[in-house]
Amino acid sequence: MPKPFPKEFREDVIRVYRDSDASMAQVAKDFGISASCLKRWLTIDDRRSASPSAAGRAANESDALREANKRIKLLEQENEVLRRAAAYLSQAHLPKMMYPLVRELACDGIPVTVTCRVLNIARQPYYRWLASPVTDAELTAAYRANALFDAHREDPEFGYRFLLDEARDGGESMAERTAWKICSDQGWWSAFGKKRGRNGKRPGPPVHDDLVRRDFTATAPNNLWLADITEHWTREGKLYICAIKDVYSNRIVGYSIDSRMKSRIAVSALDNAVARRAGEGADVAGCVLHTDRGSQFRSRKLVHQLNRHRMAGSMGRVGAAGDNAAMESFFSLLQKNVLNRRVWNTREELRIAIVTWIEKTYHRRRRQAALGRLTPVEYELIMAPAVIQAA
Repeated sequence: MPKPFPKEFREDVIRVYRDSDASMAQVAKDFGISASCLKRWLTIDDRRSASPSAAGRAANESDALREANKRIKLLEQENEVLRRAAAYLSQAHLPKMMYPLVRELACDGIPVTVTCRVLNIARQPYYRWLASPVTDAELTAAYRANALFDAHREDPEFGYRFLLDEARDGGESMAERTAWKICSDQGWWSAFGKKRGRNGKRPGPPVHDDLVRRDFTATAPNNLWLADITEHWTREGKLYICAIKDVYSNRIVGYSIDSRMKSRIAVSALDNAVARRAGEGADVAGCVLHTDRGSQFRSRKLVHQLNRHRMAGSMGRVGAAGDNAAMESFFSLLQKNVLNRRVWNTREELRIAIVTWIEKTYHRRRRQAALGRLTPVEYELIMAPAVIQAA
């Protein structure tokens, strides 16, 4: 008995049908399903979206009112934090330390979580500071940093030596090496100085070895999959898509689209790919999933899912685009044919365009020279039986 299609795929098909003028039969054909199957999905979706009862509406309105009140209270607290922070920082005789302000606001009833989030401060260092008093050395360092920062803000073109002179004139004496270290730690460089690194962050260690070695070939379906994530702006914000491609036929066997680039987008794409292949009666055990070293692909959740599906992971090197070039070529096509065609107003609008292009155009209409002028779906239908007989 064939397994059901992934939930995300069903929802995408329903969105495309409701937002297009095409007939039910045409949409079903574009996505490789039957018209009766699409009709059943629409019926189930209509039942779920039916209007609730009067009691349910009242409960929803009550919940919405409570949420609105919570949001209003939170906004009032955030405004109070900003107002107090502006007044606090305007006092020139105080060192620019934010922890005392956090403590004062907490005494006035504003949660520490809200204050730290508005001021972009980590909570753990604040609690450590609260548990132990500030030493004289820390207070002296804070005054010195404050003097250097004031000088840097007034004259961004000054290097640390000139900032040191300004700080000394303001009454904060220190060694030249001390001024260099403070400016280096805080990133207070001269506007005319040499360029610095973007963020100084190093990529994390790989959780898998490179099993592909840039050999993007496969003799049968579900032997080698490639995965990557791309993003694009809409007027509502960014939209991210994680796609998984089967190297054998260049078919996108699974994808997930989300407004946030968390590990769940990679896990959902993998689960959707496995479900699609299982629905076609295929076994993915032993398949290699090759990715770059993004944090989403190094997450414990994705590693767990690979082990659960009895698949093997593979990762390329840092800064080597060629290690995943076959997947980058697909995203280049997506960029030219969909993403960069116009300005997208909403994430939902861009999502429908991406899904329609993948399922309708790329899979079933775009012929590829590497596949003998066949589409990915045609190539699998023609070549997969021959591969099975040869085996």
